[in-house]
Amino acid sequence: ILVGGGIVKILSIRQPWAHLITQGTKNIENRSWPTRYRGPFLIHASLNINCIACRKHGLDPSELETGGIVGMAEITDCVIDHRSKWFEGPYGFVLRNRRTLPFVKWTGSLGLRDAPNRLLKRLELRTVN
Repeated sequence: ILVGGGIVKILSIRQPWAHLITQGTKNIENRSWPTRYRGPFLIHASLNINCIACRKHGLDPSELETGGIVGMAEITDCVIDHRSKWFEGPYGFVLRNRRTLPFVKWTGSLGLRDAPNRLLKRLELRTVN
C-alpha cells in the first residue's frame, strides 16, 4: 500500500468505534483535543471495549479485534461542529478513505503519534513523498 506525504500516524480507538470507522459509517472520530495533522493514520483498536455501544450498534464484543492495528483512514479536517450523526465533540476529526487492514498485534498509547517504521514494514506500507 502506498501512502503519500511520507508520514503515517497512529491513533488508538476503543471498540466498537474502530470497527465502525473501518467497516461501518463512522466518518468522525471525537476527541477532547484538536489536531492540526492532516493525512493518513493507522487505527489501533485498544484493549478496552465499550459493551454498551456494541449492543447499541448490534455488534458482538467477542468478535471485535483488540490490541492491534485494524485499519487506516485519512484525517481531512478537525472541526468543532459537523452535520454527521457521529459528531459529539468537542472536536471531531473528519475521516475519509476508511478501510480495514490485516490485523497486526501492537501496543497502543495515548495521542496521535508517528507510526514506527518497524510497524509500517509489518503492514507492508510504503510511504511516497
